[in-house]
Amino acid sequence: MASHSAHIPSDKRFLIFFDFDETIVDETSDDMVVQAAPGQHLPGWLKDTYQPGRYNEYMQRVLVYLAEQGVTESDMRSIMEKLPSTPGMLTLFQFLRTRPPQDFEVVLVSDANTFFIESWLRRVGARQLFHRIFTNPATFNKDGRLVMRPFHSHDCQRCPENMCKQVVVRDYVARRTQERGRPYQRVFYVGDGANDFCPALSLGPRDVVFPRRDFPMHRLITETHEAMPGEFKAVTVPWVNAEDVLQRLRKLVAE
Repeated sequence: MASHSAHIPSDKRFLIFFDFDETIVDETSDDMVVQAAPGQHLPGWLKDTYQPGRYNEYMQRVLVYLAEQGVTESDMRSIMEKLPSTPGMLTLFQFLRTRPPQDFEVVLVSDANTFFIESWLRRVGARQLFHRIFTNPATFNKDGRLVMRPFHSHDCQRCPENMCKQVVVRDYVARRTQERGRPYQRVFYVGDGANDFCPALSLGPRDVVFPRRDFPMHRLITETHEAMPGEFKAVTVPWVNAEDVLQRLRKLVAE
């Protein structure tokens, strides 16, 4: 689900992408919503329906179950609003917010869903920071059930069926470059998971990737450098605290 980019000024110097779960927030929102279930856990028969690569379909079944158990929109929003941010992330957001307006175009790309993400962003006052949000659309139907749909379909063998972030990032960068009439000075990507590795592969040698240290994205980058030198082109800056990202960005914008 994404809003249109026509209103985004075309003078931005840098484009920065953020993942959501375990990057912006220090939890996985899909896991945390289970706290709303009876006994704060899912029955075994439901968990057994999960199939690799088809997590989105599994979460759709989880949301049906939660609705059947009487879990409301308010219940879910309350859980999302309590998710802790990762260390330093709100400081990084403040840095981006206070930069000159021509510095950063900020985009969120996540395999969570619109309701979970927007509930949290609005709670911390960060919704306006993001020019675009790409994620699985989720809305409440007339029965009060959260209905989630897949973001798109794609042919990537590396990613879950409902979202390849590389397709999202590549298409967005290409479209915005055409709209602007020139490329960005640099593209940045802040993430943690295996599905953040795929989009990072599409970035070039002037771009910077910020993988959360010792999380799957970081491990995959390290393995790729060892197995296929030169395959991964972007500069890699691992982070433990988002202020690590802030410090590097501060140096780069000053160049």
